[in-house]
Amino acid sequence: MDIKTIMNNQKRENGNQRAWGNAGMTASATEESSSIGARILKAGGNAMDALAAMQFALAVSEPFNTGLGSSGFIMYYDAKKQEVKVIQGHSKAPKNAKKNVFIDEKQDIIPFLERSTPGTAVAIPGILKAFDQAIKLYGSKTWGELIEPAIQLSQKGIKVNKTWVSGIERFGNRLGDEGRSFFFPDGVPLTEGEIVVNADLTDTLKELQTNGADSFYGGRLGKEIVKEVKKLHGCLELEDLAVYEAEVKTPLQASYKGFDVIVPSPPNGGGFSLLYMLKLLEKMNIGQYHVHSWEKYYLIAETLRIMAADKLSFMSDPSFYDVPIEGLLHPDYLEERSKLYNFKFRNDQVTAGNPWRFVENMKPSGLQAQLFDIGSETTHFIAVDKDGNIAACTSSLEHTFGSGIMVPGCGFLLNNDMTDFDPSLEGINSVEPNKYPVSMKTPTIIFKDGKPFLTLGSPGGPTIVASVLQTIIHVIDYEMDLKDAIEEPRIFNSTGPLIWWEEGVPHDARQALKKMNYQFDKIALPMGNVQAVLFDTQSHQLYGASDSSRPGIPVGVNQSEN
Repeated sequence: MDIKTIMNNQKRENGNQRAWGNAGMTASATEESSSIGARILKAGGNAMDALAAMQFALAVSEPFNTGLGSSGFIMYYDAKKQEVKVIQGHSKAPKNAKKNVFIDEKQDIIPFLERSTPGTAVAIPGILKAFDQAIKLYGSKTWGELIEPAIQLSQKGIKVNKTWVSGIERFGNRLGDEGRSFFFPDGVPLTEGEIVVNADLTDTLKELQTNGADSFYGGRLGKEIVKEVKKLHGCLELEDLAVYEAEVKTPLQASYKGFDVIVPSPPNGGGFSLLYMLKLLEKMNIGQYHVHSWEKYYLIAETLRIMAADKLSFMSDPSFYDVPIEGLLHPDYLEERSKLYNFKFRNDQVTAGNPWRFVENMKPSGLQAQLFDIGSETTHFIAVDKDGNIAACTSSLEHTFGSGIMVPGCGFLLNNDMTDFDPSLEGINSVEPNKYPVSMKTPTIIFKDGKPFLTLGSPGGPTIVASVLQTIIHVIDYEMDLKDAIEEPRIFNSTGPLIWWEEGVPHDARQALKKMNYQFDKIALPMGNVQAVLFDTQSHQLYGASDSSRPGIPVGVNQSEN
């Protein structure tokens, strides 16, 4: 790996979801959001100002993946202080949540599709409180100024794109009556190219502009949320919203081949998972194998399995149970785990290890590991300003359309983040009142020699960390152009033999892994939607790239434009 080679390999062109800028950069899954963020930067706003405006814009332009009722993790790098903080806007279980909420009268786990759409699926939304906190701590503009572009966008309307159409076709059945009336006007699904205006959402954004986040967390909007959730058998109370706070936390950090990788800490599980896998792959020196070789895909697949076994066994809300992060990332423990690779067959003996031997003053929960993974959709977006501040956020309704519950007269959907909990009774990540479920959101900032090198993230539920991991490896180990690194086909698997794969994974590699007792989905499907910004400190340029799985773009800001 040579950083000079990496930089020389970046394609110096704009367009085709690539952009260069010397005074700022935004990147997101929608053109509207990225453009609004860039406008904020050009008007003198900083990275956090731009990121907040982008979240509001995504509530309008990508309302089925994120929005006012979503959750998320914000990362902020303060260039002057050279410090990274995480503002945790993760959803939380209501105070009256029952441990057996997803168990039926026969003591069986309720199937995902059934448990993900009633009011019991709705957790306390955290994203607005997180951005309220972030703007107060790091912003230079007011909440009202940053919500105004989204109001104008909502009044103008959004052109329905392929992402809208795909979501409606695949998951429109999840919508309740209020949501169907918007996404299926007169019973007919929205079609690509038509302009859609959500007047209720416009009014809600104006309400928030005037009365701030308090309207959502205990005020008029909060009362409307609670009324609808209770009508659909949920237990959310106005007090749950009123007492919710967005915590500011210190991130996790580990090195990978001379780069410092910084991610959110638990209850975020994606950050730990990324560091854990990078440390394992550093030991295995994945870059020695060709990018299309079966060995490379084997290492990715088996590393995901090893990580999943430990993540499912030990990851939880640390305010409820000890989480042995130090042990999981301890060199001696990682050395033990690296012995699970064999390059001959899929190892059936991949189970959780014992990291507790490498930590002090902590104890195991005694709870069992529960093996479950449910796909979901999310969005990731980034803003970098002229001073080098970085703001990045992964926010989500959890599943496409979230719970399918659109608050009447308010125009936004509510999350189904309660399904991030283990639905069983015995898991370390099982439902408990006022508890955060484990989230796989993985906003990431990477430094080299103390300077920002790369920031990235992705949606995709359990596949998020796989998308982020493989993009990082493609850039650092294979020295690829950033856009090419994002587009390079990815795989994902959990503890079992089944591998999800993207079009372009070589046939020979798949056949080799099949002989090793892996299985492949019959059809290739795109996973994730990586948004990334690379920092070329030699030429003082920012390089943004967006994943082709959605129509988003990066927008560069140049000094002459300010």
